[in-house]
Amino acid sequence: MIAAAVLSALAVVQAAVTPSLAAAQNLPSLGDTDREELSPLMERKLGEQIMRDIRRDRDYLDDAPLTEYLNNFGATLLAARPEARGEAGYDFFFFAVRDPMLNAFALPGGFVGVHSALILAAQNESELASVMAHEIGHVAQRHIARMLGQQRQDSLIPLAAMVLAALAARSSSDAAGALLMGGQGAAVQRQLNFSRDAEREADRVGLQILKDAGYDTTGMISFFNRMQAATRSYTDAAPVYLRSHPLTTERIADIQARTRDQRYKQRADSLDFHLIRARVRLMQDPTQMGLREAATAFENQLEQKSRVQTAAAKYGLALIALKEGSPAKAQGLLQEAYAAAQGASPPIQDAVLASLGIDIKLAAGHAAEALKEAEAARAKFPVSRGIARQYAESLLAVGRNDDAVAYLRDQVRLYRQEPQLQDLLAKAYAVQGKQALQHLALAESYALNGSLPAALDQLGIARRSPDASFYDQAVIDARERELKSRWQDELKETQKNR
Repeated sequence: MIAAAVLSALAVVQAAVTPSLAAAQNLPSLGDTDREELSPLMERKLGEQIMRDIRRDRDYLDDAPLTEYLNNFGATLLAARPEARGEAGYDFFFFAVRDPMLNAFALPGGFVGVHSALILAAQNESELASVMAHEIGHVAQRHIARMLGQQRQDSLIPLAAMVLAALAARSSSDAAGALLMGGQGAAVQRQLNFSRDAEREADRVGLQILKDAGYDTTGMISFFNRMQAATRSYTDAAPVYLRSHPLTTERIADIQARTRDQRYKQRADSLDFHLIRARVRLMQDPTQMGLREAATAFENQLEQKSRVQTAAAKYGLALIALKEGSPAKAQGLLQEAYAAAQGASPPIQDAVLASLGIDIKLAAGHAAEALKEAEAARAKFPVSRGIARQYAESLLAVGRNDDAVAYLRDQVRLYRQEPQLQDLLAKAYAVQGKQALQHLALAESYALNGSLPAALDQLGIARRSPDASFYDQAVIDARERELKSRWQDELKETQKNR
């Protein structure tokens, strides 16, 4: 589970907050007694280590259209108020996890997670923006770093209990309670008080981001009221300090007071907001029963007679048809989605719809048509990472393997943190019969996902490949030394903190 991701990261936290180790590493002072123990660099390192484990979790939604929507949406909020990136100037990354509870969470270093249920519960983009802006506020104010600064007398035990309990509560309040039993009561109370202050501070930062970005600030009030009701129903048996975002009447009253004099500003939702909600509905429950329930919901949605709602419902039904192995039906529904959306202004140029069109053509075995659509989409949406990968898939599907390899080699040099590119490159090398390069690419994919033992295994296979050249062997040796060093460091930290 995602809660387990924190366990492997606690070694990094321990190094960050132990004064003797911090001194040995010459970590820079942040000029604040609450934050002097955790540098921005260490905070980012901690977030990256947690993310490596989260990405391996089955509930991590590694879906290109969804991830691109969240990051484009988050970038819009940050662009309206650049100082929200904080003193460290973090490069934010927004992602989604499959979870039936309404929640979102911020990790150290600029990583923000959103539960799938929260996306579905948001009735408009202003409500979704209110939650994401709130989480940006946590990162901008470096609340986790400040919390760690307060651990100087309490050690890591209560902090570990709090973090693990908050993440474990995603799926089981009983599990969360069991984890918290290991914490120390007085220290937990101090963290609870700080958490309440942090929540109010994040609310204020989030409200300013909402206002500057042109969203309706009352969206925060309406959505937080709904989250408060949902939290009560989910966690009546759990102590209040287990809630990752304790929603109090005082917090909501404070938000209302701050928005009382602001004029109501209606903002139309983007088409993508409704398309992504349809997509997430299928991810929330991918079982056959879940698909049937989603189909019923989409059919009911069609009765609203709204162009945007009709487009989203047709898109959702097209996704279901594709999942059920009916690409021809999916294509027809996609065309109906396009037709319904054409009343929008400006005319629809939508990457989410274009991406589904490529998937349908590939599933139907129409590789040439898929490539044609991918080329057109790449021209319209040059920064879309999902479209870029679909273009490579289409090149492989039509047998243009050399072109695919050349394109992917350029892509992996430009985008070094995308394991999906390495997977595609490995597939392209496999088609060409280049075994050593295939396993080198797989090693890079595993390393990016944090699976260092598997990456080292792939390097061993690459070394033994009959086509491994002298140059390949040199690359393998250098990469193996680097990954072994990283793996040994992780083992040492894990053993040190047992």
